[in-house]
Amino acid sequence: MKALEILNQEIIACAKCPRLVEYLAEVARVRRRAYRDWDYWAKPVPGFGDPRARVLLVGLAPGAHGANRTGRPFTGDRSGEFLYRVMYDTGFASQPTSLSSDDGLKLFDCYIGAAVRCAPPGNKPLPQEIRNCRPYLERELDSLTNLRVVVALGRLAFDAYLAILAGQGKIASRSAFTFAHNQEHHAGPGLPILISSYHPSQQNTSTGKLTEAMLRAVFLRARRHLERG
Repeated sequence: MKALEILNQEIIACAKCPRLVEYLAEVARVRRRAYRDWDYWAKPVPGFGDPRARVLLVGLAPGAHGANRTGRPFTGDRSGEFLYRVMYDTGFASQPTSLSSDDGLKLFDCYIGAAVRCAPPGNKPLPQEIRNCRPYLERELDSLTNLRVVVALGRLAFDAYLAILAGQGKIASRSAFTFAHNQEHHAGPGLPILISSYHPSQQNTSTGKLTEAMLRAVFLRARRHLERG
């Protein structure tokens, strides 16, 4: 628990990527009309959830007017509305909504991290920015000592997690793993089960590429692994 607290303070203070630092400041200065009275978080967004979690969700990056505004992953935007509703339905969240960092939301047996901790322009981080952020996810994985399942929300998160395993010599090749929705991957003995999922982005959910039933199936799959003891 202490390791995660220290890690999160380091994440918040990070300024490794000048492009992202500049972008966060600009977003906070301009703001959207709907949020003009908000004091934007505008810093790297730390992880959130149960430090004893057996499930880790890996997202892409904070939304410019969501987590970058509120300071908590998937909080204050359409992606979060979709995600937390499903997490509540499957017993991983205390409430179906996530509006602000002080709304009382708690996660059960689940922790949320990300491949990139700062909102990137166009929601597209550069390869070097992903590499700069990788040690934070790696340390989260080490600190979550009860981990049994990793859910990668989107291909970028999937690749970021596999890059860590490859860098540690725990897998021979990333090419052996194919991204698909609700696909289960076995990386090796003693490693968490990896479940890949489409990201709950507004683009995916509004077009029907990802439905609530599809995402619920991912969390129910994770739940079944936990119930096996």
